Amino acid sequence: MLDYFQGVVTEYLVADRAAYVNTELLIQLDEKSPLKGRHWYCDAAAISFREKKMYLCEVTYSKSMSALSNRLLAWSIHWGELVAALKRDCRIPDDWQIEPWVFIPEKYSPALKRKIISLADDHNSINGMPYPRIIFLEDVMPWKYVTWDRKSVRFEGEDD
Repeated sequence: MLDYFQGVVTEYLVADRAAYVNTELLIQLDEKSPLKGRHWYCDAAAISFREKKMYLCEVTYSKSMSALSNRLLAWSIHWGELVAALKRDCRIPDDWQIEPWVFIPEKYSPALKRKIISLADDHNSINGMPYPRIIFLEDVMPWKYVTWDRKSVRFEGEDD
């Protein structure tokens, strides 16, 4: 379901001239057809040519963070297959990294972190999903960055 904040986040992502963004990307683990529990529509996939990374971007302003945390936990269970599927279907080079990137309201960050605490222990493993990059929706408003040449903004956990 597309909401108005996805548009704000998409504008933020495309303001980086070294990025390409694909919205509502279908991620399917099985090549033939999307099977139940083995496919997802990602709000946006951002390809950073500068960083040689693909970011799987999810956007929510839900107070409970339940749907987002469930998505991240499901991805972590299937991470090896998910990466292989993206490399297969999107032709992501083998030497590129794939990482989750979530956009949430700052005040709900503790709720999300409580729900995904198990990912913190696994993010350094070879086949494990990296801990999600978290950015606050308040920091992607168009007046917070130069829209024609976006510079980095504050990520969750970074000092001002």
